[in-house]
Amino acid sequence: MSLQLGDIAPDFTAESTLGTIRFHEYLGTSWGVLFSHPADFTPVCTTELGRTAGLQEEFEKRNVKVLALSVDPLDKHFEWIKDINETQHVTVGFPILANPDKSIANAYGMIHPNASETFTVRSLFIIGPDKKIKLTITYPASTGRNFVEVLRVIDSLQLTANFSVATPANWVNGEDVIVVPAVKTEDALIKFPKGLKIVKPYLRYTPQPND
Repeated sequence: MSLQLGDIAPDFTAESTLGTIRFHEYLGTSWGVLFSHPADFTPVCTTELGRTAGLQEEFEKRNVKVLALSVDPLDKHFEWIKDINETQHVTVGFPILANPDKSIANAYGMIHPNASETFTVRSLFIIGPDKKIKLTITYPASTGRNFVEVLRVIDSLQLTANFSVATPANWVNGEDVIVVPAVKTEDALIKFPKGLKIVKPYLRYTPQPND
């Protein structure tokens, strides 16, 4: 059975480009992004890791630790990083996990046999400080991911974890949010002192409470 939202992210110990990683211990009280790649030295993967490295400060601002995974061995990862740094004009500072026995890939359902029996698809998991899975995204090998969207989702997850709000379509950090239906309007007027815009009884906007 595939992992679902709210499941505890499987723990593991793996060798990485930054040493041995004990996953849950490594995350500590941070959020985590674990994402897989079909193989080292492939073009789309090279751009993805480069883009992630370029956004590393943004992930750190949000208390997020990023980990990449490939079924290739560690020595190939070190060689590949040289190419990523050179071609994408970055410095990869996050760990790339080696998983030649595919144990982590299988635990997270990253191998889809109908797509490839040997390589991981582009799976991405956002994991909260409680070690529960908050979001999963899976792309085919041919399509690179949008890591600005990953940051947007993290902003939403962190906001909605602390306030009784949801984020509307295309929301970005700083825009108005939606008061969840569980909060009555009379309570919302007190709970959200920045104001309430009532479009429908079930559709009520308020300025972002933590902005």
